Amino acid sequence: MTVLAGVVALFAILGMMQCVAGWFAVLRFTAPPSSRPSAYPPITILKPLYGAEPLLEQALASCFNQTYPDFQIVFGLHHSSDPALAVVERLRLRFPDTEIAIVVDPTLHGPNRKVSNLINMLPAARHELLVISDSDLHVQPDYLERLVAALEVPDTGLVTSAYVGLPPDELGWKVRLGATQISHNFLPGVLLSRALGRQDCLGSTAMIYRDTLARSGGLHGLAHLLAEDNVLGQQVVELGLSVGLADTIVAATVPEATLRAVWHHELRWARTIRASAPIGLAASTLQYPIFWAVAAWVLSGGEAWSVGLLAASWLVRAAAVIGIDGALRRKTGVRTRLSTVFLLPLRDLLSILEIGASYCIDDVVWRGHKIDATGIAVLPLAPQTISPGASASGS
Repeated sequence: MTVLAGVVALFAILGMMQCVAGWFAVLRFTAPPSSRPSAYPPITILKPLYGAEPLLEQALASCFNQTYPDFQIVFGLHHSSDPALAVVERLRLRFPDTEIAIVVDPTLHGPNRKVSNLINMLPAARHELLVISDSDLHVQPDYLERLVAALEVPDTGLVTSAYVGLPPDELGWKVRLGATQISHNFLPGVLLSRALGRQDCLGSTAMIYRDTLARSGGLHGLAHLLAEDNVLGQQVVELGLSVGLADTIVAATVPEATLRAVWHHELRWARTIRASAPIGLAASTLQYPIFWAVAAWVLSGGEAWSVGLLAASWLVRAAAVIGIDGALRRKTGVRTRLSTVFLLPLRDLLSILEIGASYCIDDVVWRGHKIDATGIAVLPLAPQTISPGASASGS
């Protein structure tokens, strides 16, 4: 047990080192001044919608508030009864000078309903440069400029953006649990992985020319995939192009107000990552030093050194959270509550349990639907339409 406690303690130390490395990666990413594009090609933003999510109007309004000179927004829904439609209509009145199109089409092209929505929306896009942008994103006024600037880098075929979690205060502490996972674990992990050469397409944003999208296989080829964003990025790389990361950070609303909802959402993430990078997912457990420090305390029988290790791991995690938050606030305006540091032990435990569970299951819950997530594909489904009242998909 003493040897095992020592091994686990080493994991905790490595985890603290990774927390500090992630903190510095965020500092490095947020420090340089933003570059401006040399040209401003017209853009169509594709916004698939599903339901009246928390802060939806605020998120969509930030898209209308772009300083970019020429852009169109296409909203897609599966049914006219979707309450998100009323939100769009209100925004149309608030921003009469913004060109928008609304596509209501129940056709499914595969089990990935977000991709089906995008396929239905694409004919309404007037411009060749496309931005697939999730409905829950709160973006800065120069969001489109930052994406275009990144796309101008030679041999770049697709541009994505990093994001943080935005917890609606009225939904309680559980949304902060989900938000800190995105802001203080996922984001630093993304930046560290890019420093090591990975070029993942993050699902929140994808800027791509229509021709590049067609050459990569098009949207129809993604309709039967669960990890469609990851596969799209891989297909662009296979064309000999790179996946760029824009020097902007957006905020994604975290709507999961119950532990059950947090569990299902994050387990789907973990299961998706397991399909594409099983070893990397296992290695990511080192991001959670408090868990390993607690394990060392238990295995050592509560020896004094293990108590010190637990205190140190919590302090390092808390310092990284506060430091990352300070760096991100300049880019996003999102502020993390100080009480979040007291959730870190639960956050570490929940993350480890989700990663472990992802290796034991093949079914995940997505937008209220249980689906088979074997590999990166979901269960085959012939093209059909959604009956009135059935659940549809958005972002």
